[in-house]
Amino acid sequence: MSTTYTFQLYNSASSLPLEWDTLTTENIFLTRKYLEVLEKSSPANMFCHFIGIFKNDNLIGIALTQFIFAEKLESFGERDQCLKTSVRNFAFKNFASHVLFVGNNMLTGQNAFSIAENANQAKVIKTLHKAITELKKELRAKGKKVHITSIKDFTESEIEPLKSEFKNNFTFSTQPNMIFEINSNWKTEQDYIEALSKKYRDQYKRARKKAEGIEKQKMSLDDIIKYEDTIYDLYFHVAKNAPFNTFFLAKNHFRTFKEIMKEDFLFYGYFLDGKLIGFNTLIQNGAVMDTYFLGYDESIQRDKMLYLNMLYDMIAYSINHGFSEVVFARTALEIKSSVGAKPVKMYGLITHSNALINKNIGKLFDYLEPKTEWKERNPFK
Repeated sequence: MSTTYTFQLYNSASSLPLEWDTLTTENIFLTRKYLEVLEKSSPANMFCHFIGIFKNDNLIGIALTQFIFAEKLESFGERDQCLKTSVRNFAFKNFASHVLFVGNNMLTGQNAFSIAENANQAKVIKTLHKAITELKKELRAKGKKVHITSIKDFTESEIEPLKSEFKNNFTFSTQPNMIFEINSNWKTEQDYIEALSKKYRDQYKRARKKAEGIEKQKMSLDDIIKYEDTIYDLYFHVAKNAPFNTFFLAKNHFRTFKEIMKEDFLFYGYFLDGKLIGFNTLIQNGAVMDTYFLGYDESIQRDKMLYLNMLYDMIAYSINHGFSEVVFARTALEIKSSVGAKPVKMYGLITHSNALINKNIGKLFDYLEPKTEWKERNPFK
């Protein structure tokens, strides 16, 4: 007798099954606490839904979805002002502004779902497909038609089981995830410095010298609340100058993150003459350190090489505290490569609700996903 797999859709983290976190031991970004952060401080144009998959009454799979309606955005990204950008923004607004992400569009990596070890993976994925179809029906009934459905981010081996179930989807590859592997022999930042070639040791020394006068401070919840307006201004400056955006964080996002995640969420401020001129954030995810959003004053960033110093600081903290790797995510690929991060190609699946557009989804995707030319560096001896 075949076992029936069923699903349940949830609109709130507070309504998730009690056993939800038994399937999140490998990934903090699917835990009830993190999903509560999303719920309480998600971007204004994002709604989250959660999926539970059951074998009889036993929870054997969990998933996160994010519905983004991008017409609420004031800007899709202001860095590139050209004809292709204008065409891309027109196409996005008219044919792809309602996007259902299965996964987390605010992070890089497989943060879409988790499956119990004893579950039938193919059956779980089939049930997930049914759940996504039902969610799209519910959204449409509320007047929110989904243009595009995207399942992201997976390595080449992770994407294969999904491709056999989601047959009408186009497989795409975006900018790589930049991963910094920490050598097991490194115990301190000095071990990392000594592993660099002379050219990149000189880069490290130059960056550190440029940053003289800047004070780095680990910020508490009270500090984050105190500087909230400045923090948001610094974040927004960086975000709006990115080549492409589908969301902007809520102003209370970092405060809420610290309130709920406590010491798993690290917030570092950079001060010059008593003024907050930059910040970065880190999330402790088991043995892995995930970098998160940051912000800075552009005029000071250039002169003080602040961004590069932040990368070095993140590496130093992760080595000193025994982490195995740092997930640097996408963007700024070349500079991340220059400190030792390596690109890992990531894949996703995408489909459009309009059959004609779906036949040409590859071409549409080329407009929506800006191409980045960059040169990989190898800073080690």
